Amino acid sequence: MLTLLYSVWDPSKGIEIGSFTLHYYSLMFVLAFGLGYYIMSKIFKIDNEDEKFLDPLFTWTLVGTILGARLGHVIFYQRELFTEDFWSIFLPIRTKPHFEFTGFQGLASHGAAIALILTTLYYSFKIIKKNPFWVYDRLGIVVALGGAFVRIGNFFNSEIVGKPAPENSFWAILFPQQSSEYGSIVPRYPTQLFEAGGYFLLFVLLWVLYRYTNKKYQQGWLFGLFFILLWAIRFFVEFLKEPQGPNEYFTLGSLNTGQTLSIPFMIAGVIIMLLSSKMKYEKRTED
Repeated sequence: MLTLLYSVWDPSKGIEIGSFTLHYYSLMFVLAFGLGYYIMSKIFKIDNEDEKFLDPLFTWTLVGTILGARLGHVIFYQRELFTEDFWSIFLPIRTKPHFEFTGFQGLASHGAAIALILTTLYYSFKIIKKNPFWVYDRLGIVVALGGAFVRIGNFFNSEIVGKPAPENSFWAILFPQQSSEYGSIVPRYPTQLFEAGGYFLLFVLLWVLYRYTNKKYQQGWLFGLFFILLWAIRFFVEFLKEPQGPNEYFTLGSLNTGQTLSIPFMIAGVIIMLLSSKMKYEKRTED
């Protein structure tokens, strides 16, 4: 007799605090930014940087992440919102078919990446007045960890699920709360956890390279490596994912939108790593 190995994932939506529910997805965002702030403060101390520049970095990172991720999702996956429900693009609500507070839903990591590049450029030139790659090298460390927490949030929401998996597979998980957009409720690959695990390992690798090697003095090297590995993880996990929206506007052959958009980022990472060998080393001076 065949024994099914798949697990059932049917969690509560969040933590009940009186009449208020703290959604696990929101909690993962808070943890991502909270731990990111803590780790970045450690980095500033290691590099003997004035911590007065830490709060502006946090602010611009938060703004770039939320707005970029939201706009990216709409542009890459759900353009109809521009005409059908415009205010839901920028506010945590929907107005059709009825008014509802939804929280910020539908966030695209590629959009967040583009916006973060732009906001960090402004921060680098106008606020901390350093080579942008000095900031990118260090920001990539905390972004990798943040990405892991966001994917765990997706897991709690039963979203960004994988394709159907064999029922006797060790990895197979049933998501009773999954959206009908994904099709039948059958055991699926937990692609959220695959990505989260990959991003966490990337965080560990970048932290070790930053802390215990001289690569942090070669401006752009860590950031280039971050770009290559982060988007490579995304690219390969996408083979096991269901589409993230009803429409995919950027495809390349059999590759889906997530994979197609990841390719230029990986290429950019290779170019940045190659150029970093020619960049000026900026060594830390001890107090």
